[in-house]
Amino acid sequence: MLAYRHAFHAGNHADVLKHLVLVQVLRYMARKDKPFTLVDTHAGAGGYSLEGRYAQTKAEYEQGIARLWSRGDLPPALADYVALVKQFNGGDGLEPHAVQVAFEQYPGSPAFAHLLLRPQDRLRLYELHSTDHRILAAYLGAQANTQVTQGDGFAALKAELPPPSRRGVVLIDPSYEIKSDYGKVVGALREALERFAEGVVMIWYPQLATLESAQLPQRLQATADAQAKKGWLHVRLTVCQPDARGFGLIGSGLFIANPPHVLHDALAPLMQYLVDVLGQYDGAHYLLEQRAA
Repeated sequence: MLAYRHAFHAGNHADVLKHLVLVQVLRYMARKDKPFTLVDTHAGAGGYSLEGRYAQTKAEYEQGIARLWSRGDLPPALADYVALVKQFNGGDGLEPHAVQVAFEQYPGSPAFAHLLLRPQDRLRLYELHSTDHRILAAYLGAQANTQVTQGDGFAALKAELPPPSRRGVVLIDPSYEIKSDYGKVVGALREALERFAEGVVMIWYPQLATLESAQLPQRLQATADAQAKKGWLHVRLTVCQPDARGFGLIGSGLFIANPPHVLHDALAPLMQYLVDVLGQYDGAHYLLEQRAA
């Protein structure tokens, strides 16, 4: 199963998909002057060294962000995402294809939020792992309108929703190391929509050769069909095959309840590009589907 410390997987193909979509959602939310809140239930450390021993264990970033880093043919939305990664590494973010920026760090979801949220927006970060929480608090704990809490992000939804401005995004991204996480994710979506029926709820999940992983999208769809006022969107990127024992992260997906109405059309021209660039076997493919309210 997956390692609890996200540093082992930082910058891999799953991070590329997750953070590409997150950037699109946050860009959309910022189109209106009215503030919004981002609640990240499993925030991690905020940023990760790609030269450290965790990331170097399997060097998963080499099959993810590294394949995009120096390309000159990136579609605009992917160029925007890569430019933010370069900005996190000390670049100015204005030259998305500049290769002179040092490639040493990969930003987690809190770092992307920090780069994109405006002064009037609120950021609420939850992380249970003590070491990752300590790193995250040192990085973002003193920022205005930001709260970093060591605690259970699933349980936090009761206190955080609905946000004061009635505009918000919830990112749910657990490790799925234990099977109960799958049920907790479905329950979290149900609770989030009960408390905030129009809120954008983003759920990342790993594509594994397990029954729980295969069934999760259908369970989320059933919940959103009953509760989400603006429908749902589901995107999945499959890049490789299981190993000889049937194990391994073969891809990942995002399920978004109440997605921005522009998100499907923004992702449609990007997914085949990601298949072509990140795919590791001839059968690599993607799925992009949505259901209106």
